[in-house]
Amino acid sequence: MPPNAISSPPDALPTCPEDQVLSGSQSGAGGASKQTGVLFEADADTNDGGLTMDITQFKNAEKRKLKWVWRNIVLFAYVHVAALYGGYLLVTQAKWATIVFSMFLYSAGMIGITGGAHRLWAHRSYKAKWPLRVILVAFNSIAFQDAAYHWARDHRVHHKFSETDADPHNATRGFFFSHVGWLLCKKHPDVVAKGKSLDLSDLRADRVLMFQKKHYFVLMPLACFILPTCIPMLCWNESLLCSVLVPTIFRWCLQLNMTWLVNSAAHKFGGRPYDKNINPSQSPYVSLFTLGEGWHNYHHVFPWDYKTAEWGNYSLNMTTAFIDLFAKIGWAYDLKSVVPETVERRVRRTGDGSHELWGWGDKDLTPEDGQSVLHVLDKKSN
Repeated sequence: MPPNAISSPPDALPTCPEDQVLSGSQSGAGGASKQTGVLFEADADTNDGGLTMDITQFKNAEKRKLKWVWRNIVLFAYVHVAALYGGYLLVTQAKWATIVFSMFLYSAGMIGITGGAHRLWAHRSYKAKWPLRVILVAFNSIAFQDAAYHWARDHRVHHKFSETDADPHNATRGFFFSHVGWLLCKKHPDVVAKGKSLDLSDLRADRVLMFQKKHYFVLMPLACFILPTCIPMLCWNESLLCSVLVPTIFRWCLQLNMTWLVNSAAHKFGGRPYDKNINPSQSPYVSLFTLGEGWHNYHHVFPWDYKTAEWGNYSLNMTTAFIDLFAKIGWAYDLKSVVPETVERRVRRTGDGSHELWGWGDKDLTPEDGQSVLHVLDKKSN
């Protein structure tokens, strides 16, 4: 995903050569974890997007005593208790305008993660002109999951060293750790080492992204807490308690947990039609609440696909609909996808046999799916 513009025109975005991103065997800082996944299309060793080595031998978690960060434990405990009360107020006292406003904030914040930090900046799966990047940075600040720069950095490490000690939320440590436990303890040294080894020059070249990074502790409180609390009180006379706990605390806590499910549930439950040798799985329920991020087996096999899924069903992938909408007006362009032949090769070689749709002529292939696969790569800027 193209980090973008610098001194060049807003639509001329510099890219980072994928072959400059260090592999596991080349990483510095003494990290022991080996590369177990691909990040960009140039990382693949095979013609179906995979690695040639046996990665299962590298997937593990070092047995060590975790160093808990009690400040985070207390903070997250308080947020979850307050969110429970916020959920109660949502169904008993909050005005309809507050509920609709909360849904908007949830959707906007989720798009800021899925369409911005994830698909645009972490994976460079499409390019965006500066107005769209400004929107995504604003949405990302609503979500409060760290600046998009840091989110993209950690996510790149997660993909290249998936389920090793360099993976920030290593799923081999269990459901709780991959869901929230990784935020309650100090990072494994490999996470820090591998993060420093990656080439992030493409992210630093994006002025909009770096503006958010520089001013994050002004933008984030304003977007995530202050405005969501003030707007209901000022615009439709919502109570202070409901304004604080419903569109702010409850919405933020729910959004956090739904995003964390991609790291936990989508690495444990569901089929693996594209690669049975990795833990990421297909989870329509996670996709529903994360606007399309639950098709995780496909995503870890083909992380450069802007849809993070094989098909174009908008009902469980609203982030794709969002990107396609802006592609129509030229603000999103160079959308990357995977040709069906490549998907078929991978399914046949490493799939678990649960894949339902991959070939042409299948009676279950909808016109929408066919249109999306056939024409997605034609969406270019003028």
